[in-house]
Amino acid sequence: MNRSHRYVELARKWLKTRRGAIVVLAAFMMIVFLASVAFSVDVAYMQLAKAQLRVATDAAARAAGEGLSREQDIDYAREAAKEIARANIVAGKPLLLDDSDVVFGRSNQQGNGAWTFIPNDQPINAVRVFGRRTRAAPSGSVPMFFGRVFNVVDFQPTQKATVVRLDRDICLVVDRSSSMKLYLNDTAPTMSTRDSRFCKPANMSLSRWAALSVALKRFIDALETTPQIEHVALVSYASDYTSCNHSNRAAEIDCPLSENHGAVTSAVARLSSTKFNGATNIEAGILEGIEALTSPDARPYAAKTMVLMSDGYYTVGRRPSLVAPRAVDRDILIHTISFGEADQDEMEAIANATGGTHYYAPDAAALQDIFEEIALTLPVIFTD
Repeated sequence: MNRSHRYVELARKWLKTRRGAIVVLAAFMMIVFLASVAFSVDVAYMQLAKAQLRVATDAAARAAGEGLSREQDIDYAREAAKEIARANIVAGKPLLLDDSDVVFGRSNQQGNGAWTFIPNDQPINAVRVFGRRTRAAPSGSVPMFFGRVFNVVDFQPTQKATVVRLDRDICLVVDRSSSMKLYLNDTAPTMSTRDSRFCKPANMSLSRWAALSVALKRFIDALETTPQIEHVALVSYASDYTSCNHSNRAAEIDCPLSENHGAVTSAVARLSSTKFNGATNIEAGILEGIEALTSPDARPYAAKTMVLMSDGYYTVGRRPSLVAPRAVDRDILIHTISFGEADQDEMEAIANATGGTHYYAPDAAALQDIFEEIALTLPVIFTD
């Protein structure tokens, strides 16, 4: 065989070998391609399952929060969460929850804005739902389509959702001392018994009380726009005093806690037609407000808020800021509003003692804005 024939023969052998290698490589790449497709399908399915689980868990947490708010019953709220979860499909199955998957407790907001959830802490204001598709969960884990090729037979996603439900029982504690019948442009801190308005009803159009009445109406109107259910009470205070054929106590619950906000508006109207008078016993107003917020009408799982308004200095009773800790002992937050000539330092001290906020209203417009702002405080949020 000459040299040229030898080269031809070697070339033929090399081509046969090359064709065999290409077949092997093509077969290998086909396996890799199919594995990639299978992996992509499973990854997409895993992402879908996680998204469905998040939606179902959020819905269950919201249902539990709403149920707790409406019925004030933990068992009812837990069943509401389980029912809504069951109505949501996660990876082809309804999401089933155990009782242990719905946990009630207390959430507190930290200085940096983050929230901490403490299970079973009192007073209860939050619910956390754990959504699980694990092997130990009632609905089981999520089976993989092709994962078993890689010895991965299932996927075990988990989610949690915590709802802080700040439904509020609110007590409006308002000043009805004689000075509230002064006009808005009056500078005197008190009303003289010789003043022609002393024995008149409070519903004079230019009086401080009239400005307060408008602000309270705006407060009630704002509550009607919020998604939560607020129960509202009205307390008024002055001092034990009799004049102009009218006797008033230091403080009275003019309207007990009620979901009917119109009852508060009616109580304000009744006060407007009376000839109230007296000094300023803020202590009595606070104590009566505590009584209203801890009465049998109060809801056990609603946040308790007192809105305390004054247009002057306390002249009867103990220093109010020394009484405020009694509200703290009953988990009551006090926001204070200083109107006109009020003692701002003392009102701020009351708010600070309870973790509330102090507002100053120099005029009627500011008073209305402040009451509306308090009414529209956000009641419900997801914290995780």
